[in-house]
Amino acid sequence: MAAAETPSAALRRRDLCSRGIRLARKMRSDVADLLDAYVERQGLDASASVAALDGVPAAAAERWGEQTESQRLLDNLAAYRAFRALLTEMLEEQREQAAPADAALREALAAVLLQVSAFAYHLEELLRLESRGPPGEEGAGPPAGPRLGLFERKLRGLGVLRELAQWAVRSTRDLRQLAKPGPGGGGGAAAPAGPAEGQ
Repeated sequence: MAAAETPSAALRRRDLCSRGIRLARKMRSDVADLLDAYVERQGLDASASVAALDGVPAAAAERWGEQTESQRLLDNLAAYRAFRALLTEMLEEQREQAAPADAALREALAAVLLQVSAFAYHLEELLRLESRGPPGEEGAGPPAGPRLGLFERKLRGLGVLRELAQWAVRSTRDLRQLAKPGPGGGGGAAAPAGPAEGQ
């Protein structure tokens, strides 16, 4: 972040990164559980292939190791703002179906939505620490498109949850990189492997 970071700011940043890593790990665990429940309740094949979806941020990043700290934070924030809108849309669709047997699925979806919102706020705090503040939320929602059929909405939901799980892994790696001491922090060398591999 700042080249001349004060000891108190560095300590605050490490604390925020450590808490963020814990949040991301918990979120990934909960999303994995939600994915299992979603596949079961929606009658989907867990191995079903889902093509890239408009408006769903991809966790994979080219030249990940070359990204600056600011780029990492901004990419993460944009992604979680988009997921917040996507999960809100999914939750509304689930409520429209209103099947009593799906109540637990809706509760799990709502819980993950809260985690995503909390994580986005956490990222905003990190950006404020950098003295640049988070950007506005214009265009954070999913793009308007044709009304999808029931099966297409189910597959889209599957794709959203899969990508969110990958983002939780990437966020853990990003925050670990940000927490490293030294000038430039996250701008230093990093393993060439993609950010969505392992935790």
